[in-house]
Amino acid sequence: MVKSMTGYGLAGIENDAFIISVEVKTLNSKFLDLSIRSPKQFSDKEHEIRNLVSKILDRGKVNLTIEFSNKAGTEIPIGINDELFQSYFRKYRELAQFVGSQSEDIFKLALQSPGVISNLVEKASDSEEWEVLKPVIEEALLKCDQFRIDEGNVLQSKFLENLSVIKEGLSQIKISDPIRKERIRLRIRSNFKDWLEENDFDKNRFEQELIYYFEKIDITEEIVRLETHLNYFEKNLIEENNQGKKLGFISQEIGREINTIGSKANDAEIQKFVVIMKDELEKIKEQTLNIL
Repeated sequence: MVKSMTGYGLAGIENDAFIISVEVKTLNSKFLDLSIRSPKQFSDKEHEIRNLVSKILDRGKVNLTIEFSNKAGTEIPIGINDELFQSYFRKYRELAQFVGSQSEDIFKLALQSPGVISNLVEKASDSEEWEVLKPVIEEALLKCDQFRIDEGNVLQSKFLENLSVIKEGLSQIKISDPIRKERIRLRIRSNFKDWLEENDFDKNRFEQELIYYFEKIDITEEIVRLETHLNYFEKNLIEENNQGKKLGFISQEIGREINTIGSKANDAEIQKFVVIMKDELEKIKEQTLNIL
């Protein structure tokens, strides 16, 4: 079974006390690369969140965003230094009176003065908040994992289509290869018949050279190996899990055999099928980078 590294999951709840939303996005990566954005009150839970992610998601670049609102919260998230504000306000008013100004912005100016307003450090989450948040995170992760499975099913269908085209090209090469060999034999016989009759030479040595030449252009072994690699790729694609790296290695071996067939055959008809097969293989290689 193929599973994509691209995924998306969104989960949330709203009750009398909380509004919670968790979003998970994943992209391809060689390792599990997790980035967490959450309220400061859950900073102490980062290790637990990472454990939840690693249990459900394997490799990939994972972005997890948590939004958490407490409906019962009445505290404002800032602190105001009342005494400092009053000192600023009195001083600005004295200066305004001294110069005869009737500025109406003294209140705003005093409120924005240094040290009057400060951000409050959020308190750590309590056990109740975490117990509510935890299943929402798990739900978002499971939805993301299901998204990966669905995407993987689509990729698997595309892989099988690509393999089908390559196998068809291989079948055509099997048909064309005997014709190619016979064409080479006829060409050699035609070109060298008169020369062989008129010149003295070692027939045994000549036969040895011909055997060596035909061995150099023979692609039987490459055809057999390519067929084996294609079947092995399909087997791992359907029967095994998390085989992205392995499929990548097999596709490299497939590419080597296709290239060798093209160079050894040195035949225009076979080369047409080689080009088609290489095009389909590039599509496979590109997509193997995006599967687990």
